[in-house]
Amino acid sequence: MIPQIIVVDDDPIILKRAWNTLTEAGFKVVVLKSGNALLEYIEKQPAPNLILMDINMPQMDGFEVIQKLKKSKADWRDTPVIIITANEDEETETMGLTLGAMDFIRKPFVPSVLVLRVRHAVELTELQRNLETLVYEKTKENENLFLHVVESLADAIDAKDNYTNGHSGRVALYAKEIAKRYGYDEKQQEKIFMMGLLHDVGKIGIPDEVINKPGRLTEEEFACIKKHPAIGDKILSNIKEMPELAAGARYHHERVDGKGYPEGLLDEHIPEEVRIIAVADAYDAMTSNRSYRGVLPQEKVREEIEKGKGSQFDPTFADIMLEMIDEDSKYLMRDRQ
Repeated sequence: MIPQIIVVDDDPIILKRAWNTLTEAGFKVVVLKSGNALLEYIEKQPAPNLILMDINMPQMDGFEVIQKLKKSKADWRDTPVIIITANEDEETETMGLTLGAMDFIRKPFVPSVLVLRVRHAVELTELQRNLETLVYEKTKENENLFLHVVESLADAIDAKDNYTNGHSGRVALYAKEIAKRYGYDEKQQEKIFMMGLLHDVGKIGIPDEVINKPGRLTEEEFACIKKHPAIGDKILSNIKEMPELAAGARYHHERVDGKGYPEGLLDEHIPEEVRIIAVADAYDAMTSNRSYRGVLPQEKVREEIEKGKGSQFDPTFADIMLEMIDEDSKYLMRDRQ
C-alpha cells in the first residue's frame, strides 16, 4: 500500500513544492491550507501514515492542532507529526517535542532531505506498529497458554472429588458474571475468572478419603479440610505476576462477619475479588450434587444467600447473586450431572 502523507501549511508555494517532491518520490500526498481544514478532514477520512505541519498558521497554530489531534479519533491520535517551520529557536522545538511531534524539518526544505526524512519516519512508524502487533500477539499466546494450564489444574482439583466435578469452572463463571454486573472491565473479569478456577487448588494436598467421605466429617477431618486455603496460598504464591490468585485461594472461606477461616478477616479486610468468589463458591456448593445430598431447591438456595447477607457474604455481591437467581427461572444455573 502506498504511504499517504498530509501536508498542512498556509503557504501555497510550500504546499506545491512538498506535493511535487513527495509525489515524485512515490508517496500519496494530500495538501491542506490550515489546521481547521485538517480537523474537518479527520471527520471523514482514515488516518494517513504521516502529517507534515507548519507551526505559524492563522486562526489555529500547529501546536493547537497537535493538541486537538491527541483528542481526536483513535487512529488519528497515533498519527506521527513532523513539524515544518522556519523558526530555529529552542522554545519552538521544545514545545513541539513536548506535545508529541516526531521530528522537525526546517524551511526552506531541501527536496532530497525531505524525502529521506519522510521515508525514514514512515518506515520507523511501520516498524513500531509491527512490533506492537507482534508483542500483542505473543502476549495473547502466553495468556491463552496460561489459561489452558490453569484450566487443566482446575480439572485436576475437581477430579479429586467424585461429587463436585466442574465445581471450579462453575465458580469461575459465576464470579466473572458477578464482577461484570458490578462494573469490572474485561481484564478484571478475566483475572477473577482465573481466581475462581484456582480457589480450591489447596485441595490437592488433602487426602482423597477425607474429600470423598460420604458422611459427616469428624473434628480432625474438618481441621484437615480447613488447611486447604493455606496450602493453596503456598502453591500459588510463586506466581508473582498475579498475586490475586494466592489471595483467592487463601481467603475464599473468610466471612464478612469475621467468623470465617483461616484468619477471621472482617469486611473490607477481605479482598474485594475474594468476596465475590465467596458468594459464587457458596452458591455452587448448594446447587451441586454432594456425597450426602443432592442439589438444593432453588428457593432454598435463594433463602440461604439472603440469610447470609452481611454475615457470611458481602451484601453488595450477595444482591447481585440474588438478581442472577431471580433471572434463572428454569434453574439452569446449577450442576447438571
